[in-house]
Amino acid sequence: MPSFSRRQLVVLVLLTLVWGFNWPVMKVGVEHFPPLSFRMLSLWTGLPILALVMLRQGLSFRMPRAYWGRLLLLALTNMVLWHALMILAMPLLSSGRAAILGYTMPIFSAVIGALVFGDRLAGRAWAGVGAALLGVLLLLWHEIGALGSRPAGVTLMLVSAASWALGTQLLRRLPIPVPLLTLSFWMVAITCAALTVLAVLFERGRWQPPDAQALTAIAYNGLLVLGFAQTAWFFLVRTLPPVASTLSVMLIPVLGVFSGTLWLGEPLSWQDWAAVGLMVLAIASVLWPGKK
Repeated sequence: MPSFSRRQLVVLVLLTLVWGFNWPVMKVGVEHFPPLSFRMLSLWTGLPILALVMLRQGLSFRMPRAYWGRLLLLALTNMVLWHALMILAMPLLSSGRAAILGYTMPIFSAVIGALVFGDRLAGRAWAGVGAALLGVLLLLWHEIGALGSRPAGVTLMLVSAASWALGTQLLRRLPIPVPLLTLSFWMVAITCAALTVLAVLFERGRWQPPDAQALTAIAYNGLLVLGFAQTAWFFLVRTLPPVASTLSVMLIPVLGVFSGTLWLGEPLSWQDWAAVGLMVLAIASVLWPGKK
């Protein structure tokens, strides 16, 4: 298991905070604005920020023609399916339970890596996967009845998590020789175009001027979640093995659960508290330094 550099740890902490608190933010956003349109506006808000950072750093926007196929596949699995399916599931689930289901991604990623790509995982990596899975099951324990009546939301969130997991594996295995910000810019741009088409097709009749709460949620997602966190995630994925980069962010659904409870009044059970310890164990399985 790899050791984390100081830079990676700082990025990981900031990423965890931004993404963790975003689950109740998104829940508020989709309650005040159509979900696909909400995500579309968030993406379009974040895209110019990436462009300005690239211009400030003197980076090229050029994407070699030979790698456009790879770029489209990476954008589809890492972003288009994740953003579209996840945001459609948000109105059907509480923010905390949506976060839990979304972060089954590390479990999918570890299994895909082992079964599809032949990764050989250390014993404690499998222990981390098991702890994360048990934590998810505990957090969903008292939601089984509600989930049974909302199969669409559960299915959408799990499919989006599986797509993101596959994309995480492919991001390391299909290298594109461009700077990280250039890759991030084009993946976000492709996702912007895809969600714009979906929003026009399915939500145009529901468009209205966003109110203050919707605007705040859009700004948070555009400036922090997409302007910073998306690039930060690609940095971790590119510089760490997939199982390390995925299991190391398992604190995000814990933040999503507790912030949803404090902000939105979503109920909190003993299973939530028990799962915290399991999530910490999953994180420790990849963050704790190995023997030299």
